[in-house]
Amino acid sequence: MPLPGRLHPKPALRWLAVTAASLAAGFLLQRLGGPLPWMIGPLLAFAIANAADARLRVPRAARYLGQLLVGTALGLYFTAAVLRSLADLSGWIVLATAFALASGLAASRILVRVGGVDPVTAFFAGTVGGAAEMANQGERHGARVDQVAASQVMRVLLVVLLIPLGFQLAGLHGHDVHHAAAVPLQPLALAGALAFCLVAGAAAFRLGVPNAWLFGPLLVVAGLTAAGHPPSSVPPWMVNLGQWLIGCSLGASFSPDFFRGSPRFLLGVVASGCALIVLCLLGASAIAALSGIPWPTMALATAPGGIAEMGLTAKLLKLGVPVVTAFHLIRLVVVVTTAGPLFRLLRRLSVRGDR
Repeated sequence: MPLPGRLHPKPALRWLAVTAASLAAGFLLQRLGGPLPWMIGPLLAFAIANAADARLRVPRAARYLGQLLVGTALGLYFTAAVLRSLADLSGWIVLATAFALASGLAASRILVRVGGVDPVTAFFAGTVGGAAEMANQGERHGARVDQVAASQVMRVLLVVLLIPLGFQLAGLHGHDVHHAAAVPLQPLALAGALAFCLVAGAAAFRLGVPNAWLFGPLLVVAGLTAAGHPPSSVPPWMVNLGQWLIGCSLGASFSPDFFRGSPRFLLGVVASGCALIVLCLLGASAIAALSGIPWPTMALATAPGGIAEMGLTAKLLKLGVPVVTAFHLIRLVVVVTTAGPLFRLLRRLSVRGDR
């Protein structure tokens, strides 16, 4: 039921009020030493506003710009030495990706049983891929797009809220041997790099690359850095701006209908999301024990969150930024390209088993 009219200021005033609240929340969390303050603060501000029927929408371009800024900053970690070390981890990346797919199947079963979701929708809702990518693939196979998108976004919300905070409370941080390329801030070079990143993001988007606006800029800056020509450092305020834009977009993706939806579905989404986080942490423990990679780094590398969110968390806590980013990039590409064929294979096997 919509809130009374007196609580519904005009759209422009509503936007100003929630934007101010998001900035205040980010500043407060930063002063309190909270993790990812400029992402979590605005995320909560916009989600709470929409829960109160504000019906705010953030243009997709805002999220794309946030991803572009974050991708530019993360690309500076991919020096030639880092790329050589990542090549040695390829086997563990494949293992982690396979484990993520298996964990997604387990989470989808929980969503069916607890949330009352149909198996097709549950499969694409539980698969560890991007919300847009899984919603698009789910639509082609008859899934409920709204439930797929809601489940994917809620899982990212849980990851962003629980894992960085849990790490901070547990005092988990590191002294990453992989540092961003040491280069001073050069405004003209940075402006040129951002222009190239904009072109790369647009090209990747036109080609249908998943997370195009992060992947394209990251590839450009990583290529320059690996070649020994990092363009410029990225000032902290710019990284914070990227966080803020992504946080606002994530928070605004929750509609009033989501919060007023079926309690059973909401319970199933939370239960399956938490189960997926636990399963991924267990997988991180196994891979860390076998590979020698520090557990906190592996926990972020296998977490069922987004590349930008986990890459920023690793940057904040000094926990293997390029390792975390590489694991997530490869997992995303593999999951997006195999989710459809895997679903069709499982459906055929199910039909044969029922005969």
